[in-house]
Amino acid sequence: MLTANYVGGGRIAIAEAEPSAPGPDEVQVAVAYAGLCGTDLHILHGAMDARVATPLVFGHEMSGTIAAVGAEVTAWSVGQHVTVMPLAWDGTCPACRAGHTHICQNLNFIGIDSPGALQPLWNVPADTLVALPPTLRLDHAALVEPVAVAVHDVRRSGLRAGDRVVVIGGGPIGVLIATVARHAGAAVTVIELDAARRGGVEALGFATVDPAGVDVVAHIEEWTAGAGADVVFEVSGAAAAVRTATALAKVRGTVVVVAIHPTPREVDLQRVFWRELTILGARVYEREDFVRAVELLDEHVIPADAVITAVSPLSETAEAFRTLESGRALKVLIDVAGQR
Repeated sequence: MLTANYVGGGRIAIAEAEPSAPGPDEVQVAVAYAGLCGTDLHILHGAMDARVATPLVFGHEMSGTIAAVGAEVTAWSVGQHVTVMPLAWDGTCPACRAGHTHICQNLNFIGIDSPGALQPLWNVPADTLVALPPTLRLDHAALVEPVAVAVHDVRRSGLRAGDRVVVIGGGPIGVLIATVARHAGAAVTVIELDAARRGGVEALGFATVDPAGVDVVAHIEEWTAGAGADVVFEVSGAAAAVRTATALAKVRGTVVVVAIHPTPREVDLQRVFWRELTILGARVYEREDFVRAVELLDEHVIPADAVITAVSPLSETAEAFRTLESGRALKVLIDVAGQR
């Protein structure tokens, strides 16, 4: 079978590999589709070289069908449609003992710290599987992981119906957060610099702001009758966005940091103090977020066809990353099943 491997130096290698049988507590998944995301781009750019072991079969957003089960697995059967919540925790660290297993201090993020989904047959721990309904298309189901990110971010924010919400960044996660927040009853404005992305966000029915052409703070103050936003999600990863986020939040508003910031950023702590703001980090997801993401996709709350803007064969994974990096697509999927 063919696998897509990060081999260092910004390079991807397509290699032949022999599949192995699943271990006693593992399930072998025939991967249908795998999504590429910003974290994968960080890997490709070398930003995570200190963490990943090369060559790395990467990818952690996926859908597929169970091809085989290990000898000790009883809860799953061959032929079931599944996705994988790609987190393996140790269960013993202080975070795990406090109930926060999803942010285990020794977390194995599968697809980063261990082999991932860019391979036709993938062995994973059985307890990472999440069932998919037969009514959910497998290409759409490859969005479960990023939708779960959005569900977790919105849940963590504590937003309520009627809230005014600002999303800074109109990329895939920003669009999904905006969609989940709107479904929860919030009014949403998305701040996005790129004109093409703004157009795509507007096509989904969201108000947008071009920060290059508009005084964003004044615009949001007008929109909120001078109060400021109830919740601001920082999804762009830009240094300037961190200061903008605190400037947009209302008194006792909430700023949720979603983006991966590769270096420390300046934060306007005077504004945090003056308005008694709450700043939250939101990382990955919990199982309930995955289950809810499956429901939202199956109920067509998530505009999957609009979010999936390119599909490439596994043999063209390097080219697919270039498409993702160019900003010409929201979500790029790899058709892994075609490489078996």
